[in-house]
Amino acid sequence: MARANPFDFERPLDALNFFLADVRDGLGPYLAIYLLTEQKWDEASIGVVMSVAALAGIAAQTPAGALIDRSTAKRALMVAAAILVTLACLTLPLIQRFELVAATQAVAAAAGAIFAPAVAAVTLGIVGPKAFARRTGRNEAFNHAGNAVAAGIAGITAYSFGPIVVFWLLAAMAMVSILATLSIPASAIDDHVARGLDDLTAQGAGTHDKPSGFGVLLTCRPLLIFALATVSFHFSNAAMLPLVGQKLALVNRELGTTLMSVCIVAAQIVMVPVALLVGHKADTWGRKPIFAAALAVLAVRGALYPLSDNPYWLVSVQLLDGVGAGIFGALFPLVVADLTRGTGHFNVSQGAIATAAGLGGALSTAFAGFIIVKAGYSAAFLFLAAVAGVGLIGFCAMMPETLRHDASEGGRPVN
Repeated sequence: MARANPFDFERPLDALNFFLADVRDGLGPYLAIYLLTEQKWDEASIGVVMSVAALAGIAAQTPAGALIDRSTAKRALMVAAAILVTLACLTLPLIQRFELVAATQAVAAAAGAIFAPAVAAVTLGIVGPKAFARRTGRNEAFNHAGNAVAAGIAGITAYSFGPIVVFWLLAAMAMVSILATLSIPASAIDDHVARGLDDLTAQGAGTHDKPSGFGVLLTCRPLLIFALATVSFHFSNAAMLPLVGQKLALVNRELGTTLMSVCIVAAQIVMVPVALLVGHKADTWGRKPIFAAALAVLAVRGALYPLSDNPYWLVSVQLLDGVGAGIFGALFPLVVADLTRGTGHFNVSQGAIATAAGLGGALSTAFAGFIIVKAGYSAAFLFLAAVAGVGLIGFCAMMPETLRHDASEGGRPVN
């Protein structure tokens, strides 16, 4: 099948990433604020329920990637996932029991596992490997812009109507994201290229036999090293924003949701130019130094939070999240595509690494919650910063550069 002109679908892809932004993460850090201020839960219980939800997302990651590799109905999968996330989150204000809250968020997290690999697959299937770095940076820029706008609206409206407004905003964004998904014609997506097959290997896709899922990680050393670095990043990063939100809510319970929105908007605004920069420079500077910078910024961020409880300081430090997360979001699919090009297992490999990373994120919130109960917020932040520092050292010492100067080159994973 002849590949579509990628410029014909710039605006539909922009809209998809913009409106899907608020849906991909579900309630995210707002869940911690809602449970702390409205349901009066303690920090340890909040950490556990968030970890339960994260574990459900972890279990879904690799199957979701495998499903996307095999499916020719990628748009339908995204639409179904958006509906499930919305329904799960809209039921939350109606329930209070720990088991039910955990169950709804587990459903939302499992459904949300579809979005990131599906968007990457659709993008790769439309633009091909040569334009993938630039388009991925643009995807992330619009994703962060969508998060910033949604968080801004949530912050303004929550001031008047309370934290409950976040639930209705998510539902509205989900409905519009469905329309954006359907605006991309199914015929524009080359399903072979979307799996990571090049033009030659696509012809033999039916007989192309490569390890999938965790088998890919175990047989490709650079992919395993990258997976471990990703776990370190998520373990360090996942708990930081919820912890900041809890500190802000404890300082001023009435403005907790609004202050959290300020944090999110500030970081997302920084992420937009960072993602665009990564998209434009990843093929020039290489992948390794850019990802190392993300880990370094994360370690510095965790070390700075304990210096003050002033809301202005906390929001200012949160700007660094825009650098680290902006780099990670734009670079992650590029490195996986580098290491799996020509195998036909691009999406299941994304899922396998996301599963490992999700485990790190799930453990992050649980560990941080218990550290706070025993030793306070500062100890938790410094522990998370140390995890990022260890990950940075290991990544710099062991990870090779994955950039191929010929973006169209196929081949086996680098061993």
